[in-house]
Amino acid sequence: MRGISIVIFAVTAGLLAGCNTHQSTLAPFGADAADIRHLFIIMLIGAVVIAAGVALLMRHAVRAPGGAIDHRRGMRIVLWLGGVIPTIVLLGLLAYSLPYMKPRPVSPADLTIAVDGEQFWWRVAYRPPGRPAVTSANEIRVPVGRTVAFQLTAGDVVHSFWIPGLAGKMDMIPGRTNTLVVRADKPGRYRGQCAEFCGLSHALMAFDVIAMPPAAFDAWLANEARPARPSDAEGARLFAANGCGGCHTVAGVNAPSRIGPDLTHFGSRRTLAAGILPMTPANVAAFIRHPEKTKPGVRMPSFPQLSDDEAIALARYLQGLQ
Repeated sequence: MRGISIVIFAVTAGLLAGCNTHQSTLAPFGADAADIRHLFIIMLIGAVVIAAGVALLMRHAVRAPGGAIDHRRGMRIVLWLGGVIPTIVLLGLLAYSLPYMKPRPVSPADLTIAVDGEQFWWRVAYRPPGRPAVTSANEIRVPVGRTVAFQLTAGDVVHSFWIPGLAGKMDMIPGRTNTLVVRADKPGRYRGQCAEFCGLSHALMAFDVIAMPPAAFDAWLANEARPARPSDAEGARLFAANGCGGCHTVAGVNAPSRIGPDLTHFGSRRTLAAGILPMTPANVAAFIRHPEKTKPGVRMPSFPQLSDDEAIALARYLQGLQ
């Protein structure tokens, strides 16, 4: 009995741990995510029916009177519970799922967003029709009710792009571009995650998708297309003196670089280090000095030579880039 109680407790705790809608396939906010949840529920029902049949067979075997049972009766039980019923259920599940496996015609999207997976961050480029591309990183904004085509690739190893609340996952492969079409039906903030093991900080490679009303999105994108307007002179001096521009671009300030994330409007983002930390001066300063403490395996070098005041000044400068 004690062993059964432990199993029941463990299963219950596991189920309760999945009740958060922050990153859940069971809380859809898009048409594709709703289809995935519906298919999951149907498959779960089928699995329960098959498991119930197996449990009945085991119960019959345990509680049967001693001695061999009648051969014909035993064959009927095995045939129905072990053969006919599971076959009917599996064929039903196959027939139900086949339409989801057919290629769907893809209409031209309202917006294209190119996303490159890097260890361990996301390079994001918005390509609105008839307007220049806008580059960002680690946070994605989309207009509600409009279709968005994500063009997915990778710059180093295989990654996987996954926004559970909006759509299924898709691999990001170096040298190849895969397209995932998504539409957010409601404004909100949806958690995304790399779903393919890609190195030491794979679990720390997340991002937020912020779905905005179309007018608000258009205004935000227009602001992102403008050069940065830095206002902290001391922070700007430290940025240049420590060679930050060798890896990071700040449009209007230094020559473009594609080694690290674009920082042009860094201060408008809500999180730091690819969705891991809240965007605060203390977190930014700590990450600048010792990034490997937050993300093991990160390629950004440490800057332990910066004093506390210098690190905070540099953090203020970066957060002023909006």
